[in-house]
Amino acid sequence: MSISAKLMMRQGQTLVMTPQLLQAIKLLQFSNMELSAFLHEELERNPLLETQDGDDAPARDGQTAEAFAAEFDAGPGDDFGGEPHEGDWARDTLAVDSATLSSDLGADMSNAFQPEGPAVTAASPREALEGSGLSATSWTGAGGGGGEDGEAPNLEAYVAARPSLHEHLADQLSLACPDPRRRLIGQAIIDGIDETGYLRENLADITDRLDADPAETEAVLALVQGFDPSGVGARDLAECLAIQLRERDRYDPAMQVFVANLPLVARRDFTQLARLCGVDAEDVADMAAELRALDPKPGRAFGDAPIQPLVADVIVRPAADGSWHVELNSDALPRVLVNHSYAARVSAGARDGDKTFISNCLQNANWLTKSLEQRSRTILKVASEIVRLQDAFLTKGVEHLRPLNLRTIADAIGMHESTVSRVTSNKYMMTPRGIFELKYFFSASIATTSGGAAHSAESVRFRIKQMIDREAPDDVLSDDAIVARLKAADIDIARRTVAKYRDSLKIPSSVDRRRAKMALAREPAHAV
Repeated sequence: MSISAKLMMRQGQTLVMTPQLLQAIKLLQFSNMELSAFLHEELERNPLLETQDGDDAPARDGQTAEAFAAEFDAGPGDDFGGEPHEGDWARDTLAVDSATLSSDLGADMSNAFQPEGPAVTAASPREALEGSGLSATSWTGAGGGGGEDGEAPNLEAYVAARPSLHEHLADQLSLACPDPRRRLIGQAIIDGIDETGYLRENLADITDRLDADPAETEAVLALVQGFDPSGVGARDLAECLAIQLRERDRYDPAMQVFVANLPLVARRDFTQLARLCGVDAEDVADMAAELRALDPKPGRAFGDAPIQPLVADVIVRPAADGSWHVELNSDALPRVLVNHSYAARVSAGARDGDKTFISNCLQNANWLTKSLEQRSRTILKVASEIVRLQDAFLTKGVEHLRPLNLRTIADAIGMHESTVSRVTSNKYMMTPRGIFELKYFFSASIATTSGGAAHSAESVRFRIKQMIDREAPDDVLSDDAIVARLKAADIDIARRTVAKYRDSLKIPSSVDRRRAKMALAREPAHAV
């Protein structure tokens, strides 16, 4: 049997992920902030895309909507299937019209506040200003920070920039250390400090890299640890607290032992601390109060990033008939439109290569708008089904949250589980009970002891937190006691599950809680 190459035809079916399909999948799982950034890039890349409010797409060539419409009606036919309908024309030019009206309104308002006097012409602006008694810098729009194009001055340019932690330390180093060699070592130490104010790089590595004397490096580190904010440059929490206590002149031998045993402080084992420090319980309580007044992360005042506000994708409101009204948040994202009229105008006088570019842009723009509409409909479908199934949660609270999985929602709306998973990722719903991520409404089920309807894991976790919050200092609940109470409430749960839920809530064990509650019970009496 000989082996040879042959040409054969074979028919088969394969699943091909087209670029358009990949784009639609990406849009579905984007959060509103990620989608806003993506749309901003598309608006810069595609000249046929515009937002409805016209902020990102000003009017073409500075024309008014009336002149643009007249020129379009008098122009030749386009290559995109004939002229648009009248309704489409009004919709497509909405962005151009609003942008033009905004600019015209701004011009009218600026003219209304012009001072009386001779008109300033383009030929002799300085003579006209001198004749009216005004200087070139006495008017807001001319000089004094304004650009040549008449734009208002940028007030943000005059606001002092907030220095970073490294810049703040470098400024102090330049004043406190005149020696260039020591300043180089100090800069290397500052570069190794993270945003919380701790020195994360090994001091021996800095010494070897700069070929410096270890004693000199230690001296420079001590100098940096004296900078503002207090506690900066520490290598661990104990050293950070010790630096701040030295500046307050409170680092006595008893306090040194107290800081050296921070694990006992965290467990509130004041009896053991009193024995190690050689003081009574009252002095231990005073030292614990002093420690709480210190800052464990001195660099966070400089390293905190600006907090981004959380914008809900879906808004749920109670209706008059007792049902729930579910709608998309129209303020979360701008509405993207396709300017067909601009495409027809540009394509009419374009060459073959330019027509191909315009055609590709129009095709991508149409696909993007359709993908955004499909995304909105899918999010609304999933959110509406979640509200329908979790009606008891919206009405009565977390204790009535039902167990729910992706398959239940997917079967109800006729979609795949992966689609529902993408929709619920990084999407938020605003309800009368607060803003929740859509993933919050999906939780595992916990069986009942009587064989009835299952409980949601989130509702059981909430019950555990309520039990622990209500416990008295002399009656702290152990995990076994919590299991017994939950089983009395018809919840079949194991002890290890209770421990897991307690750890997820960052609640310490019963022994640590008892110590903490007893210590807090003693502190008010001591303060009096």
